[in-house]
Amino acid sequence: MPRQVDHEGRRRLVAEAVCGLADERGLEGVTLRDVAARAQVSMGAVQRCFRTKDEMLVFALAAVGERIGARVRARLVRTPAQSAASAVGHAATEIALLDEQHRSEARVWLAFLAQAAVDETLAETMRRNQAALQEVFTGLISQACQGQGQGGGGGGGGDGDGAVALDAAREARTVLALADGLTAHVLVGHLTPAEAQEVLHSHLSRLWSSTQAPGPH
Repeated sequence: MPRQVDHEGRRRLVAEAVCGLADERGLEGVTLRDVAARAQVSMGAVQRCFRTKDEMLVFALAAVGERIGARVRARLVRTPAQSAASAVGHAATEIALLDEQHRSEARVWLAFLAQAAVDETLAETMRRNQAALQEVFTGLISQACQGQGQGGGGGGGGDGDGAVALDAAREARTVLALADGLTAHVLVGHLTPAEAQEVLHSHLSRLWSSTQAPGPH
């Protein structure tokens, strides 16, 4: 009988090769020949997995996004007793890729981001990834606001007791944009991981403080 080929497994192997090359030299250095060599498969095998280079890059980008998203979900599952506000901080730290162990992943992510600026197909994939993350963060921030005594779904006006009603979706967009910016600042050496973590912590502390109503007089 002919040997069965694990098609999905080979696609993921190729995606890992793409990410390895992107980490070392950016996406401009990724060729089908180099990907095949890195994955230790023939060029024909790569072309059977992906009809075009663009299709291969989109799959690799989606794989990176899935890996980060899975890590965020796992972090939340590991500590279910934490407050929603703490959960936001932990999830944002995962998204920002500040840990040394995620530095390679951060370089790959930014390589894809740079390419997405001139490639609509990659940009669409990134938009889907960001929309999924925004949904998760909107839910977490809404829960955190409820825990502070706020609804979290308003348009940002006061509620009459001195606290500020937050728009959870808007704040989720802000946290994600901040996390992405911190990734870049750490990679180029403008901030240390500890300094970036402090920036993130300070922002979230101010966010939660603004939702707390003053105590009874």
